Amino acid sequence: MAGLALLASGCGAAKAGSPVPNGAEAAAYVSAKFSSTLDKLSDQLNGTESKKTVQDTFARFDDKKINSTVSAVQLGRPPARLSKNHSNLDSNEFLDSFHPVNSPVEYMLLGPVYASLAPTHWVSMPYTAGDLNECFWAGAQGVCKMLGAVSDSVGQGRVKGANSRPDGSVELTADVTLTAFLDNRVVVFPQSILDQISPAMKTQTLQARIVLDPQGRLTEIQLNGLIKGNGHELELNEHYRLDGTPTQNDLPKVPDPADVTVLPDSAAVSDFYARMGEIQGR
Repeated sequence: MAGLALLASGCGAAKAGSPVPNGAEAAAYVSAKFSSTLDKLSDQLNGTESKKTVQDTFARFDDKKINSTVSAVQLGRPPARLSKNHSNLDSNEFLDSFHPVNSPVEYMLLGPVYASLAPTHWVSMPYTAGDLNECFWAGAQGVCKMLGAVSDSVGQGRVKGANSRPDGSVELTADVTLTAFLDNRVVVFPQSILDQISPAMKTQTLQARIVLDPQGRLTEIQLNGLIKGNGHELELNEHYRLDGTPTQNDLPKVPDPADVTVLPDSAAVSDFYARMGEIQGR
């Protein structure tokens, strides 16, 4: 975590709320430290830190909208994990994924929109992500994709600044191209929309804001902006943040086997997700 500590506290003369550092070399300094910080942030996503998070997604292409919230809990070592993906446009559209500690299976609670996928409220499937880092978990995929988009854009010299804050935290800012946003699949758009996004629109940028606490821990990241072109508007706002301290009370109980449809193998799981995709594409 040395790189994060250097970014957060290496400029002892910087005043709270001021650029880190000041002077003619600020841009080069910030770019180097921003890149280093992004590299170090990936080390935090190793699945060992208990956390409670929220990520809001809002996307609008002309009159078509996506508006959803993923709230997630990771607790303990090894972790139990819960992610709740809920639409803010339809209260019946949700999917909650739960992996109890050391369980060989992962459970998914189906909202009413997905009730046709199984005769029970829950399904279970083999848990296959035990050796993978946190970015393969539904509760962290979004923030990993956001960091990927920022990293791609920082590599193109789109860093804007870094400022210390009164509480000792640091706020980093950068421009993120729509190309980087789409390439990292921060929001997955249907092909019918992608076909209407012109090359010129993809060169336009979103504003990125990353907040690190005094210890260099990621506490917040936001990407937002309005892209215009070819008579279309694409409005985007992704916002991830920590949401307090998780406890056992944040996790559900293991569902009753009588209310669980077992998906025993990869073929059954693939069929399940194919049918889910049909519902989501309607």
